[in-house]
Amino acid sequence: MTPRHDPQLKTFASDNYAGVHPEILQAIAAANGGHQISYGDDVYTEALQDVFKRHFGDSAHVWPVFNGTAANVVSLRAMTAPWEAVICAESAHINTDEGGAPEVAGGIKLLTVPTPDGKLTPGLIDRQAWGFGDVHRAQPRVVSISNTTELGTVYTPGEIAAVCAHAHSLGLLVHVDGSRLTNAAAALDVPMRALTTDAGVDVLSFGGTKIGLLYGEAVVVLNPAAANGVDYIRKTFMQLSSKMRFVSAQFEALLSGELWLRNARRANAMALRLAEAVRGIPGVEVPRPVEANAVFAVLPKDVAERVRKRFRFYTWDADTGEVRWMCAFDTTEADVDAFAAAVAEEMLA
Repeated sequence: MTPRHDPQLKTFASDNYAGVHPEILQAIAAANGGHQISYGDDVYTEALQDVFKRHFGDSAHVWPVFNGTAANVVSLRAMTAPWEAVICAESAHINTDEGGAPEVAGGIKLLTVPTPDGKLTPGLIDRQAWGFGDVHRAQPRVVSISNTTELGTVYTPGEIAAVCAHAHSLGLLVHVDGSRLTNAAAALDVPMRALTTDAGVDVLSFGGTKIGLLYGEAVVVLNPAAANGVDYIRKTFMQLSSKMRFVSAQFEALLSGELWLRNARRANAMALRLAEAVRGIPGVEVPRPVEANAVFAVLPKDVAERVRKRFRFYTWDADTGEVRWMCAFDTTEADVDAFAAAVAEEMLA
């Protein structure tokens, strides 16, 4: 087949825009051929349990799903009764970018809290952690945090431990949206369990697509007492893949060695390089710290529109002119330098 796009073209819109890492494609090919039992009873999905246990501890159990929205909704549905609710940051992906799926598909009430940097703290949690026993109020049950956050910030192990300790003291469970957990761990140079299991997290949505997979995310239950019926919820939410071996084989390739770490370090490093490159351009502001693979910048709207014709990216806040630039596992130094040069050229145009 003749490609319908320029395979050399890179953009800075989303790490989801990137293709599939070659080692992941090799893993899919290796899992192909012959027959394997369907619906997750294959040898690759069986082996995946041990792969995740090596990263997250002996109590971890993994359920592969198709996409990140499903990983979040299945996780949260398994953690809550119909009358219970989830506390999250106002900027959280489950609140802003999942089309209402937690509410519409999951039937889950979200109790949101404004945050300056995308992070919840014990004090911020308390703004919604009230009304226990009040039949007129959805009962808080889960605190959901994202690492990295939608604002590109990274929770440290200590910050997550504080959230978990406070939530648990109130009888609440803790869920982590880890669509970019690999980037957070790479940025802090800590094992992924330091940001999850060791900090007291109960359930994790683990991301694969943004870090090199063709498709596939995972529900990872770290505390067996925190979630019920994941097998059945995954099926009723249409996330039980018949040929699951091809999802599981990707995760095995990603996590058995250091592919996840290499990919995350590359994306993070390119974001830092991009931020440094554009900071020297008069008229461009980088208002937020670059902690992982996201760069937020402010530049004139007309300049942004001209640059966007050359390199696709998204506007984050139309009122302020803030845009978001994402780097991926396949972003190179040359890609970053070409993009920064384009920004500089359009600023002078």
